[in-house]
Amino acid sequence: MRRTTSLGALALLLSGSSVLIPAMAQSGRTISGEAIASAQYSEELAAPAATTKLAIREVQEPAPAAEPLLRPITPPLPIAPAPVAPRVVATSSGQASWYGPGFFGRRTANGERFRPGTLTAAHRTLPFGTKVRVTNLWNGRTTVVRINDRGPFHGNRVIDLAHGAASQLGVVASGVAQVKLEVLR
Repeated sequence: MRRTTSLGALALLLSGSSVLIPAMAQSGRTISGEAIASAQYSEELAAPAATTKLAIREVQEPAPAAEPLLRPITPPLPIAPAPVAPRVVATSSGQASWYGPGFFGRRTANGERFRPGTLTAAHRTLPFGTKVRVTNLWNGRTTVVRINDRGPFHGNRVIDLAHGAASQLGVVASGVAQVKLEVLR
């Protein structure tokens, strides 16, 4: 035979209250799952409409928060090494001359064709492909040339500049200039 407890005692138990009815605590009675379910159902019927709506609002789960937009992780940009200034291996000075129009299209000593406007030069002893910084001591202009030919074979000149290099240094009008040579590594 089942014993039923009062609806008030069930409500206290269901609400999670820590207050127990002393008569139930001493009697050792237990409440079955069916009794709890029927108590919940009867409470819903007995409650006024405003309370039911309030209870429904409390029971409803809140809307899930919008997830933050995930940005793809982009790898850091590669850092280019700092430009290293070419190291000066040797320096010399002397007179420079230039050559050009009569030699355009002909082969230089290293076998390449001589073209107008190139930043190349002829030197008696430096290896082909050597980079040389040439500074015009009269006006301070500087350019870097590549050795691709042999010469000059006139007087005490130290370098023969192609037309492009000579125009950058401002040597074309005078034909010769006092220069400083810095062999770069």
